[in-house]
Amino acid sequence: MEYMKTQSRRSFLKSSALSGGGLILSFTWLSSFKSADKMADLNLPEQWNELTGYIKITPDNIIKIMCPNPEFGQNVMTSLPMIIAEELDANWKNVVVEMAIHDNVKFGGQFTGGSQSVRTYWKPLRNAGASARQMLREAAAQTWNVAVEEITTKSGVLFHEKSGKSANYGELASKAATIPLPKVIKTKIVKDFSIVSKSKKNVEGIKIVTGKPLFGLDYRQEGMLIAMIQHPPAFGMKLKSYDASLTLKMAGIKDVFTIKVYEEGSERGAFETRTFNELLVVVGKTTWEVMNARKKLKVIWEPIAETKEILNAFGRKQEEITPTGLESTIAQVEKMKEYAQKPAKLLRKDGDPEAAFKNATQVIERTYNAPFLAHNCMEPMNFFAHVTDEKALFVGPLQAPNFAEQTLVRRFGLSAEKIEIQMTRMGGGFGRRAYPHYMVEAGLISQKAKVPIKLIYTREDDMTYGIYRPMYTATYRAALDANKNLIGFHVKGGGIPENPVHANRFPAGAVDNYLAEGWEIPSNITIGAFRAPRSNFNAAAEQSFLDEVAEAMGKDPIEFRLNLLKRAKENPVGKNNDYDAGRYVGVLELLKDKSGWGKPENSGKKRGVAAYFCHNSYAGHVVDLVMKDGQPYVEHVTSVIDCGVVINPDAAINMVQGAVVDGIGNAFYGALTHKEGATEQSNFHNYRMIRHNEAPKKIEVYFIQNDIDPSGLGEPPFPPVFGAVANALYKSTGKRYYNQPFTSEQPKS
Repeated sequence: MEYMKTQSRRSFLKSSALSGGGLILSFTWLSSFKSADKMADLNLPEQWNELTGYIKITPDNIIKIMCPNPEFGQNVMTSLPMIIAEELDANWKNVVVEMAIHDNVKFGGQFTGGSQSVRTYWKPLRNAGASARQMLREAAAQTWNVAVEEITTKSGVLFHEKSGKSANYGELASKAATIPLPKVIKTKIVKDFSIVSKSKKNVEGIKIVTGKPLFGLDYRQEGMLIAMIQHPPAFGMKLKSYDASLTLKMAGIKDVFTIKVYEEGSERGAFETRTFNELLVVVGKTTWEVMNARKKLKVIWEPIAETKEILNAFGRKQEEITPTGLESTIAQVEKMKEYAQKPAKLLRKDGDPEAAFKNATQVIERTYNAPFLAHNCMEPMNFFAHVTDEKALFVGPLQAPNFAEQTLVRRFGLSAEKIEIQMTRMGGGFGRRAYPHYMVEAGLISQKAKVPIKLIYTREDDMTYGIYRPMYTATYRAALDANKNLIGFHVKGGGIPENPVHANRFPAGAVDNYLAEGWEIPSNITIGAFRAPRSNFNAAAEQSFLDEVAEAMGKDPIEFRLNLLKRAKENPVGKNNDYDAGRYVGVLELLKDKSGWGKPENSGKKRGVAAYFCHNSYAGHVVDLVMKDGQPYVEHVTSVIDCGVVINPDAAINMVQGAVVDGIGNAFYGALTHKEGATEQSNFHNYRMIRHNEAPKKIEVYFIQNDIDPSGLGEPPFPPVFGAVANALYKSTGKRYYNQPFTSEQPKS
């Protein structure tokens, strides 16, 4: 493959700044042919495609690669540098990796979420490595006075076969820094990869298992104080007054005051979600002292009034209403039932679904429900901040530093050049750390206290603060004719406060008469992205329903799906189908083969299947379930994924296995409920998580082998787990499950 050079000196910075010689290469791929001088003065736009790789080669042939994206366990600190090292033709043993600080000119958006890390950096980082390799080849050719075409590379060494000369990259790094940028960048073909698609150990593995300070909670700075927040005890409440006299008498306590996360009436950005705007803060010397002193606060709370705010989601402005009132789960369920009967917003319509259902011989209708879910990152929210009038330093775990920087610029009135963001390793994210309110809170506390601050949430703070997976419901209907053919399909979904329906996904495009509708109920309970947003519910409901339809039609569940996908591939309905039916089929066929689906030796197993497309990739699972003491246990899972080229196979397998365990746990146990606005769960004693002995004994993971560019892996394996578990439960119990968590419907032994 060849990529024409479209970068300038501004976007491809190179210098021999190392003492003793060496080469530093930094790549930002911006489409511009402007001169270096003009580009140096250009106010560069902050765009998603501003992607950067950063390479540093020392004279002793050590190659340092900066990882641009935040790391929360998905192993991008290994996989992204592997892409550069592949095209650089480096010796992986000589590569060291560091987490980059935030710099949206050098490193692009640096966003970890939406399964975008590898997908968006794939070509830019390949270009970066290939460009550096070409410059090193040019340096060798000039040094040895030979044609550059005669220079080859292997494992960090340059060779000229005719003369027998060779040199490692470090020896010619300084010379390479003087070479003009290559006009044509030639990257490898997939079959020639020697690093990518070969398993590499986690570059931070030793640090993790030996307890090195990697996480936000580990960060310390001289003179730093600890801060904790007292937020309202219920959604729909706000601070009225407080008495901190007893708190201020406690040992180690420095101050108690209030902050407002965002200024009243300000326009909010896409990720500027926060639950409670006015917060009460306790500042002291140690975590223990602050925790105890906070208990002595005397606070009076009062109901909020309805508010309206403008949300600016990447230029798309809309009004958001936060209603007054104290919401309870029981009442929310009844309200959702009421809304489900009302007319809804049309999302997609193919053919004449009304006529199909009117003329149907049989109509199957089922409703599926799911509760709010808490993210429950193992590392609770925290952030360090030191904000002065002149500059600001922020250090901690977050998924979206570029969006956070924009928020900080607006909130603190400092230019981006005066704000430094250092990213620590995250103890989990799942979408929760894409919202920088806790970072803003730390900055405001530091600004007011005039000292460096570490803000820490307790587990109870974290679980009751908000930004949950929404509460969802969906009703599915299928119309069958006298010959049990599927002639109509209808999905109507809603939620608090967003609807879950992806109208253009399978089985859209596979049914002549198709209808998708959605509705929403405003709420003062805040929600946000949760691993595979909306898809995590859609897949559960849709894949459960498809199994039930297949049974009514007398068809095998996998064959039924394959028949629908064959229609979508050969003669699709509509033009907006957002999935590739061929890739979908490939997953199901390999899943059928690897699981031994339908084979006589597996006839006694209680098995469920589900497959789903989201975040540009395809995933399917077959779940084998048994009953232990009257309770369900997933014993074995077979998983198949099509995510394009797999960068690091061992790490990819780990990611899928983690998604499977996470999905099983949420399907069986996950639930967050409210009573009079208050969260009824506050810690793991009453918010049930899956336990070690409840994880499957074996999870076999297979990847479709192809040369398709990587299309995402962190989120796609998660959603179909729910549906596969529900379908396996039916095989085990003879009962269909429509309400999550499924064990809430399971009789107790």
